[in-house]
Amino acid sequence: MRGAVIHAPGDVRFETLDDPRILKPTDAIIRTAVTCVCGSDLWPYRGAEPTDGAHPMGHEYVGFVEEVGSEVTAVRPGQFVVGSFATSCNACANCRNGYQSGCLHREFMSTCQAEYVRIPNAQGTLVATDGVPDEAFWPGLLAVSDVLGTGWWAADAAEVRPGATAVVVGDGAVGLCGVIAAKEFGAERIIAMSRHEPRQKLALEFGATDIVTERGDEGVARLKELTGGICVDSVLECVGTAQAMQQALRSARPGGNVGFVGVPHEVALDGQELFFSHVGLRGGPAPVRRYLPDLVARVLSRSIDPGKVFDLTLPLEQVAEGYRAMDERRAIKTLLKP
Repeated sequence: MRGAVIHAPGDVRFETLDDPRILKPTDAIIRTAVTCVCGSDLWPYRGAEPTDGAHPMGHEYVGFVEEVGSEVTAVRPGQFVVGSFATSCNACANCRNGYQSGCLHREFMSTCQAEYVRIPNAQGTLVATDGVPDEAFWPGLLAVSDVLGTGWWAADAAEVRPGATAVVVGDGAVGLCGVIAAKEFGAERIIAMSRHEPRQKLALEFGATDIVTERGDEGVARLKELTGGICVDSVLECVGTAQAMQQALRSARPGGNVGFVGVPHEVALDGQELFFSHVGLRGGPAPVRRYLPDLVARVLSRSIDPGKVFDLTLPLEQVAEGYRAMDERRAIKTLLKP
């Protein structure tokens, strides 16, 4: 088969790879319907994370089951399935508590920008749709496998409630999906922090009521102007930088909550500041499997359309251009078709 391989920062190639095989009785093999480039893939692409030698890339996927291991009964060959970037048995104590991304048997997906993918823990990870959805739904279902599920977790962790005021830090695909989530959770006012006009427009389409272009202390000051000096009930931190985390913590009112889902890079917290802020903080890898059935149903019923975050579609063989476009902010998110 063919798939994406990163060799060094800025160097992604489309190469011939070994076909995936069933290695454990809990595995499944899927034929990829669509996959994509994620904002978090840009960390190694930009050299902010070590590459440690050439290796495949990608953790978002939807597709058709080709083969299953002997212990997999939840899905069968021929079905269209959606999964998560963090695989899970969906049966251990952590999974039963709703934290499937902390599963005792968890494996993180990392080979999905390819024609075929091995899915560990397939029994608990994959959710089959009723029949094969029209291709028009595939981008939205692909978003469910990571960016929508992660934005949903950000809103959940930030305890967005009906009537609340929420702010979303980050205007990438996760942040934009966080806007969708905040609206679906019932937030009355949703403030998107963005400097990029196409992303601002999409945020407003998804349900944002206000746009703030300032960052850092200026961004916090602007939020105080908009909220009578109080700041907000819930903050969705969807970036992962030190500046974004600091801005998020200072944007929440006393008693407010921050849900952080951006993978932290060089983030250090001031214990004294956090202690006296009375701000709650929760985050981590999104337990996407917890939300999968609900989010799949919302997409297929057309109540939400997270697939709009894909503003560039390329054949999988042009994956390197997909990375370049996102790195240069010419695209929010690149959809790849095998």
